[in-house]
Amino acid sequence: MQITGVAAVTDETFAEQVLAAEGPVLVEFTADWCPPCRMMAPILADIAREEAHRLTVVQLDVDRNPETQAAYAVLSMPTMMLFRGGEPVRSVVGARAKARLLREFDDVL
Repeated sequence: MQITGVAAVTDETFAEQVLAAEGPVLVEFTADWCPPCRMMAPILADIAREEAHRLTVVQLDVDRNPETQAAYAVLSMPTMMLFRGGEPVRSVVGARAKARLLREFDDVL
């Protein structure tokens, strides 16, 4: 399920769009069959729009991109992982309210 305003990344584009990005990138590891992922869609769309000055938000479909999922040992969806300087700096699993999600990442943004 593609979120409006949130770019989709793939195994092929992950290094360029996430690891080589200049600023922090929040990656949602998601799947079409995941109800909590659908709950996160409007929250991530809001964050992508409201925090664009300091954060890029992307999503990766784990069913279509198993290499990246395996590389970061993502076992549960949704997993939100924040990358900075090509490295994962924080990861959270499960649906959250927008304010809570932003608080959990605030100190690493």
